[in-house]
Amino acid sequence: MKQFLFPAIFYKEDDKFIAFFPDLGITIDGDTIEDAYLFAKESLKVYCTYAEKFEIEMDYPSTFEDVLRKNPHDVVMLVDCAVGIKKKQTA
Repeated sequence: MKQFLFPAIFYKEDDKFIAFFPDLGITIDGDTIEDAYLFAKESLKVYCTYAEKFEIEMDYPSTFEDVLRKNPHDVVMLVDCAVGIKKKQTA
């Protein structure tokens, strides 16, 4: 299993909460900040699973401090996921 940890920016826009991964360009929304966080976590897992499966190189994520410094008026949280790719067994 591989662990991934990326910073995400959370903010409210109209009646939705938005989660944005600046390193990946992924944007997710939810009715509550909790929903946005859970959807962000699932989206990160899908993205990382795809990258692992197809051996796509991923850059190291920005540091929490860098993202927070660039977005002082938003909520910044670290979102994690664990990815394990099962290899097909040969007979």
